[in-house]
Parts: sequence; structure tokens; C-alpha cells
Amino acid sequence: MAYMTFFPLGNADSTLIRLADDQLVLFDFADTRDPKDALDRRCDLRHELRKEMNFARKEDFSVVCFTHLDDDHVCGAQDFFWFDHAEKYQGPGRAKIAELWVPAAAITEEGIDGDARVIRQEARHRLKRGSGVKVFSHPEALRSFLAENGIRLQDRMDCIVDAGRLVPGFSKLGPERAEFFVHSPFAWRSDERGLEDRNQDSIVVQATFSEQSSETCVLLGADADHETLTQIVKTTKRHGNENRLEWDVLKLFHHCSYLSLGPDRGIERTQPVEEVDWLMGEQARDGCIVISPSKDIPAKGTVEDRDSQPPHRQAANYYKWIVGERDGEFRVTMETPNKARPKPFRVDITAMGAAVALVATTSIGTATSTPARAG
Repeated sequence: MAYMTFFPLGNADSTLIRLADDQLVLFDFADTRDPKDALDRRCDLRHELRKEMNFARKEDFSVVCFTHLDDDHVCGAQDFFWFDHAEKYQGPGRAKIAELWVPAAAITEEGIDGDARVIRQEARHRLKRGSGVKVFSHPEALRSFLAENGIRLQDRMDCIVDAGRLVPGFSKLGPERAEFFVHSPFAWRSDERGLEDRNQDSIVVQATFSEQSSETCVLLGADADHETLTQIVKTTKRHGNENRLEWDVLKLFHHCSYLSLGPDRGIERTQPVEEVDWLMGEQARDGCIVISPSKDIPAKGTVEDRDSQPPHRQAANYYKWIVGERDGEFRVTMETPNKARPKPFRVDITAMGAAVALVATTSIGTATSTPARAG
């Protein structure tokens, strides 16, 4: 059985997928907790991942995907992972990455530092080498980067995955019983703008898991805004791939920001643009689960409620309405199981569909308590 683990990290992203064959696939890494602050409710991500790795009997990750290079998706990566391009990022205790997934913008972006720069250098190193990396889309800027390094684009096409394609190496019929369909980024949009936009150029995928005769679909959307989602919907419909936008589990875009729904926050509930409303309303399956990787949803009238930064109460109200229509559930990483003591939690992929399971890791493994599946 596959499952996904979500971590209380405030407004930061990290999602661990343990596939049916025990491979570990990690989407983003942001170890944001302040160890000097005794009141910090965020988890120690490194510690939690190590527990999961030990439980799976794995010393490395089959895949680590950095959906884009914003700090709330990469924070602390240079201290946790083994990176091939420089000895200073190697040594005992570092987690190795068999295959690194990045958007093309993570290769071509200039003027960056910190964790983002380390990841960029690693992705460049692997792309030049021609192994251990998947680059999502190939805008003209990527062709130029390769040419500057004496490499023809056609000689690296096995390292590139375009929108509208499945990521090679995974199959619903294989022991992993999972596949990943790419929705974004679009190469033509990058060429049209002529510059990187991390949110618009971030990786958006639909993961599909097979368990016995049941399939569970998960949308993983990084920080996509309503304009990007609108383009994804239009493109998907144009190609007749509407099933590729069905979902049982939605890992919310941009920490429950109203801007992933539409241009206006609204008074009580955000009204999405037409295409996003279709994606959320029509494509949600019965018993769906929405996960908000965010701080607590603010109460009406509070200082936090007036903040321009997510999460936004009005957006949360829209998602709560959606799951209410589908007999599903809405979970916030910093509110599960409660606000006082948030903890990592799982979504199990079962033959009956997806189900939230609260996690308690013991000295001999991980025990879970799984309520009846919503719906």
C-alpha cells in the first residue's frame, strides 16, 4: 500500500510519498522550524524524514522533486542531502538522491544564492552528465544553456519531460503501482515571457496510484496561481485529457492563497475563475481530501485575517464548501490533529480509496490510526 505523509511546517511545503514497493519520492523540502524557539509548533523535518526512511529501510530517495526554488520549498536542503557536484555537500548522514526532478527554470535562473543555488548547481551538474535528473520542459533558454556547454538538446532529451507526458520509470502496472502525469511548466510560456517566474514555471503533476482494482488520483500543485491553473485546464481540455485533472486528494496550491482561485479574495468565500471552479468542483471525486500546507486558517476579523499573505480564510471557505459537497474533508498541516500540537499525518492509498491516518512513530516502526474513509 502506498501512502503520503504531510508535515506541519507553517507556510512551507514538503510531501513524502512511499510507493507500494517502498520507494521514497519527496516533493520539496523546507526545514523551517527554529530549534531555539520552544514555542515553535513546526516539526523537525529532518528528524521526521529520517524516521520514515528508517521505517522503509531506505538510506536514500528514489526521487526528490523541487517544484521550484522559493525558500519555502528548499530551505535547509544543502545541509540534508548529498549533492554530487561538490565535496562540501557530501559525507556521512547525508541522504542521497537517485533522481532529481526540477523545472527548467531551476537550471536557467541566474542571480540566486543559498539552498536555491546549491540545487541549481546540482541540477546543472547532472544535466551536463546526462544522468540522475529529470528537467520539466525545455524552453529556448534551456537549449541555450546546453549549447553554451557544448551539448546538443537532442542529446539530453532522455533527461527532459514535457507537459502532457508521463514521467518515465513509473507505471501503474509495475511494482510501484504509480505514475506521474506532468501538467506544468509549459515551455512556450517561458519562451513567451523570456524570463523565469518561479510560481508560473513550477512543477504541477497528477499522481495516480493503483491498489487492487482501485485508482486514486492526487494533484500536487506547488505555488501555481489561477492564471497557471486556467492554462492547465484549457490545455488539458483541448487535448481531451480531462481525466488527468480528476482528483481524490488535492495538496493545495500556494498555502491556501486566494490567488490560486481568482484575482479577488472575496468577503466570506473566494469566487474562482471559471476554469479553476471546474477543476475544483467538477473534477473532485466523492470523499475527496484537501490538504492545506499552511499556517492556521485565520479567524474572521483577526489581524491575520487582514494579512495579504496566505492562508486566506475566504479561500479555505471555498475548499471547505467543495469537500462538503463531496462528503470529503479539509485538513490543515498546522491544525492536525489539533492546533496546539500539530503532527505529521498520512493519507493512505487503499483499495477503498484515500483515507487520512494519524501517525505515531514507535521504536519499532510507525503505527497509524485510520478513520473510516470519507464518503
